[in-house]
Amino acid sequence: MVAFGKKLKERQIQEWQGYYINYKLMKKRVKQYASQIEAGALDRRHVLKDFSRMLDIQIEKIVLFLLEQQGLFARRIAQLNEQQEALQEEPDISKISELREAYRAVGRDLLKLLFFVEMNGIGLRKILKKFDKRFGYKFTDYYVKTRANHPYSQLQQVFKHVGLGAVVGAISRNLADLQDRQGSYLSIYDEPALPLQDPVVDSLKAAVDRVTYSTNFLDFLGQHALIMHEELPSPVEEHVDDQRYHFMSLLLNLANTFLYMVNTYIIVPTADDYSMSLGAAATVCGIVIGAMAVAQIFSSVYFSAWSNKSYFRPLVFSSIVLFIGNAMYAMAYDLNSISILLLGRVFCGLGSARAVNRRYISDCVPLKIRMQASAGFVSASALGMACGPALAGLLQTNFKIFNITFNQDTLPGWVMTVAWLIYLVWLWISFREPAHETEVNHAPPTQSNAENDKLEKGLVQPLLTSKEHEQGDDDQECDASEEAPEESRLAANSLGSAYRLLTPSVKVQLLIYFMLKYAMEILLSESSVITTYYFGWTTSTVSIFLACLGLTVLPINIVVGSYISNMYEDRQILLASEIVVLLGILFSFHFIVPYSVPQYVCSGLVMFVAAEVLEGVNLSLLSRVMSSRLSRGTYNGGLLSTEAGTLARVIADATITLAGYLGQSRLLNITLIPSLVICIASIVATCCTYNSLY
Repeated sequence: MVAFGKKLKERQIQEWQGYYINYKLMKKRVKQYASQIEAGALDRRHVLKDFSRMLDIQIEKIVLFLLEQQGLFARRIAQLNEQQEALQEEPDISKISELREAYRAVGRDLLKLLFFVEMNGIGLRKILKKFDKRFGYKFTDYYVKTRANHPYSQLQQVFKHVGLGAVVGAISRNLADLQDRQGSYLSIYDEPALPLQDPVVDSLKAAVDRVTYSTNFLDFLGQHALIMHEELPSPVEEHVDDQRYHFMSLLLNLANTFLYMVNTYIIVPTADDYSMSLGAAATVCGIVIGAMAVAQIFSSVYFSAWSNKSYFRPLVFSSIVLFIGNAMYAMAYDLNSISILLLGRVFCGLGSARAVNRRYISDCVPLKIRMQASAGFVSASALGMACGPALAGLLQTNFKIFNITFNQDTLPGWVMTVAWLIYLVWLWISFREPAHETEVNHAPPTQSNAENDKLEKGLVQPLLTSKEHEQGDDDQECDASEEAPEESRLAANSLGSAYRLLTPSVKVQLLIYFMLKYAMEILLSESSVITTYYFGWTTSTVSIFLACLGLTVLPINIVVGSYISNMYEDRQILLASEIVVLLGILFSFHFIVPYSVPQYVCSGLVMFVAAEVLEGVNLSLLSRVMSSRLSRGTYNGGLLSTEAGTLARVIADATITLAGYLGQSRLLNITLIPSLVICIASIVATCCTYNSLY
């Protein structure tokens, strides 16, 4: 990976070169401290004092330059305001147009200054992290607390940059006043939500959002999509060409996501009954449910590659395959063939186009609404997960038309067949294929990846937080990496090369993702068999239980994204969630006492909710620690996480079927044992990894 120092040097604004953080010097100083401490020439207290002083000098240099630039911007805007006042008395359309362009020019120059703040913030965060890792201190916490809370804090200028916010507000207000509002006298202060169709203002807002990032519900939802990004933005305005974006095409991608999740979970309440009606054991439902996930392991790869060239054709292919697969699933009853049933589910898995849905949002949705689109992707998935079982609970009927059976087992297949046919027609009529650029050197289309941070996690975290563990830490880079070859910037070209880019911390995050998906799949897939055996639940009751679990996803994300993530560090939430998942698994075991409905429901709810919290936080951390080379191309970070989760589901469903051979009385405990072991392993790995980093 290209060293941060080299990236910083390449992307500096040349005329401001002397005012950036001297990252290279500070990096060398950290190495000198290490060698001097080993030689006994320095004690640690001297190192802390000297490094703190060095940081203070660097921050003071940045802040004084910021104040100087703010004064220049204020003077330019004041002069433009005088011209605007004069135009109020004697309106002149040509001069109004010139004045508007002058305000936009100020806005473009302000973008450079915001980029300057952002680059320095990243540099400060990385050098603090390097110091902590090299010497085993929690120096970052000490430094930020003592400097940020001081009444004369210069660090707060980087945190808050109130002056820059005032300049952004002045530009936005004046451009709004100059815009033709057809006789309206409202200002941006009267109607904050009033849209201002000006690309400069949109870019300024996006830049401010990056620099002043604060976790909220929308960001937290967006993290679940895991659309990878590069670490550093570009100093120029980087945005997707609006001509590539088409609202109806985005809506079709979100509809595809929703329908696929409905398709996945609509059969869960009835899969055991369907298996028994075809002469198989009830626990074969694990294979029936898991067949879709097996095929998805392969479909994720070819759909990811196909989306490099087209979005429309893979979506059409997906719809046709899902139409055929659901029809086969439904017809297996009258054909009395378990093979047709399984083959139908395999076809459904081969139609998984979630990689295309992610890629469309990443490449074609403008930056200003990309976060909303990403949150929509996650919300559609959660809604589909809840609607699938709920819909199955409504399909409790039995009749025949032309010797074709329609009952609770076959109706989920027929309903989804009709749904995918309607979707295919809608897709064919309404989807607009965006123009694709030739992918040279695996570069992402329209350079969108540098801004994809806004989609997944809001690119830049609060400046100088200790939450972040970025891949490519400079401790792993030698000085020669400053001249890293061009090949080091290329995207991974195979799963093997992508795996080799994973650091130990990334592997731990993927292990956690595997664990939570395994535990959730065990809970969901065997719910019908377990509840029928222990409690005699009907299909409708199982459907209600599963739908209620699915409906907890969005409320839990609201609580975590809006409150908990602002109170605690991500890694603290991560470890706490793993422990709660472990407790949920332990309480789910059937011990000597009779197994009761409250025990099953409460333990299942605790485990599911904790796993949902864990998924959001884990994907947030994963998006930060993954190599930027995995932000683009076919074998990207989103694909790796999808493959890890899908593999977990496959193994979980196979475990249910294999455990069924030992009898339904033992099914619950036997399937929970692997969940328990993997959960304990993930907790140990988490503790070891973060203890070594901090």
